[in-house]
Amino acid sequence: MRPSMRLPTRFSLRSFFRRLHLWLGLSVGLLFVLMGLTGSALVFYEDIDRLLHPALRVSAPGAAPGWEDPVWDRALSTVRARWPDRTGAWRFEATGVPGPIPARYQAPGEGHHGRRVMVWLTPDGTQVLREATWGRYAMTWIYDLHMELLAHAPGRAFVGWSGLVMLVLLLSGLWAWWPKGGWAAAWHFKRGAVPSRRLRDIHKWAGLLSLPLLLMLVATGTMLALPEPSNAVLARTVGAVAASVRAPVVAPSSAMAPGITVAQALAAAHRVMPQGRLAWVEAPGQGAFMVRVQQPDDPSFRFPHSHVFVDPLDGHILAVQDRERFGPGNVVNNWLHPLHDASVGGWPLRVLVLLMGLSPLLLFITGLLRWWIRRRAGRPSPQRGGPQDA
Repeated sequence: MRPSMRLPTRFSLRSFFRRLHLWLGLSVGLLFVLMGLTGSALVFYEDIDRLLHPALRVSAPGAAPGWEDPVWDRALSTVRARWPDRTGAWRFEATGVPGPIPARYQAPGEGHHGRRVMVWLTPDGTQVLREATWGRYAMTWIYDLHMELLAHAPGRAFVGWSGLVMLVLLLSGLWAWWPKGGWAAAWHFKRGAVPSRRLRDIHKWAGLLSLPLLLMLVATGTMLALPEPSNAVLARTVGAVAASVRAPVVAPSSAMAPGITVAQALAAAHRVMPQGRLAWVEAPGQGAFMVRVQQPDDPSFRFPHSHVFVDPLDGHILAVQDRERFGPGNVVNNWLHPLHDASVGGWPLRVLVLLMGLSPLLLFITGLLRWWIRRRAGRPSPQRGGPQDA
């Protein structure tokens, strides 16, 4: 191909990505804004929930309860005495800090995304501080809005596939901006410019500064919302993803008449993973004890990926899922949640991600206003020109 034939092709490709970025921004921009704002709120959703409910602002002397603390059996006795008709599983969280003990009740037959009852107990496990149904109070409503647009499985799928479109939106903006030369002009912020140019510069700088974290948040969110397609891609790239170990089925005699205490189940699980940190313990309604453990190299503090299942009759180990033995595909999946909610980076990353969640709103407003100004002036979006027109 002659050199003179290449220039129109390049111009056409750049023009295509500018148009693509514009129309994707106008079509999925509001959804991107919604995901950003709800995601910002969820970065600190436990802290905000405590602020909204003064009953949870209690503290306790000493260390947080762990493997050998008797509080777990007291807490189980408290909730079973309070709600004897709730015969399903009770799951208690070891938060790592002295304070209220969060618990969840899962009715028999309900899946992971089924209706859950949330309960908080005093630090000694003897009294109930609060009871609420998941999705019927502010922070869990925001959580469901962010994760599935309040539409359950179809909503999760829509959010996931829309995440792929948002990735194209972000990358097309980078392509449209990318200078062909003259980097100084591409980064320049012109003072005293006309409104359209000023909006372009604000949009450009907001997009470039937030792009790395937005790409990470959108990519991890998409993979979390679309686990099966994500696992298929991982299997073809980094390695197959092993299926999670499911709770074993126990004999009816074990399910109906547990013979061990929570403390005994924890002792059995701790012997299997002596270096791990207790994260959750689930006392069965009909089934096995489930102990969720954070192994030393697990990036997820609140929802780690190692599990020990203990027989409720005699305390022998039924099954183990050890994060230390995972392959590369599972390791990638283990990083998705702590990266997406910024829990892996402590307060600095959480604050940064909170701010990044506001950037889609700024990008949408500046992009929309610039498009509207140019439209009112009868000037279509530029089809040619240097980086200053991107």
